[in-house]
Amino acid sequence: MDHLSARQERILTCIRERIAETGEGPSIRQIGQVVGLSSTSSVAYQLDGSKSAG
Repeated sequence: MDHLSARQERILTCIRERIAETGEGPSIRQIGQVVGLSSTSSVAYQLDGSKSAG
C-alpha cells in the first residue's frame, strides 16, 4: 500500500471535517477551495490517487 501525499492527507481531513460538521461530504469545488486547488480536475486527480493508495 502506498502512502498518501501531504495534499491527499489535507483532502482526506477536509472530507472528514465536513462530514463531522454537516453530515454530508464536501463537493469537489469545496475541497479545492480548502486545499488550494482551483481546478476540479486536479481535485479529482488527487482523489483518484488517494483511492489507489488505499
